[in-house]
Amino acid sequence: QVQLVESGGGLVQPGGSVRLSCVASGFSSFTIYAMRWHRQAPGKEREWVAYISSGGSNTNYADSVKGRFTISRDDAKNTVYLQMNSLEPEDTAVYYCHAQYFSSSMRRPYDYWGRGTQVTVSS
Repeated sequence: QVQLVESGGGLVQPGGSVRLSCVASGFSSFTIYAMRWHRQAPGKEREWVAYISSGGSNTNYADSVKGRFTISRDDAKNTVYLQMNSLEPEDTAVYYCHAQYFSSSMRRPYDYWGRGTQVTVSS
């Protein structure tokens, strides 16, 4: 069973920090998957937040989190992280981990999603 499990969410004060973790299991080769974090606030569409390439050398962020969030991965632990600093109430959402693998021989990518972890930013 391929599975992604997020953890680390909870209640944090504005300006605070939290690190989310996403642990992958059941992958034949976790290292070949690009990883993303998405989030979804109540009543809003799911929003892409951060990306890291399979090699870990490339990262990209949504404008709303640039300079505050950092995505990283530790393939030896089959884990991707999202370090979130200077949190704002607008960051309140369920955060989802996403794994994707694609090659030119495939008609569509392999996509796997975690169930999400709640992050609430409030004083």
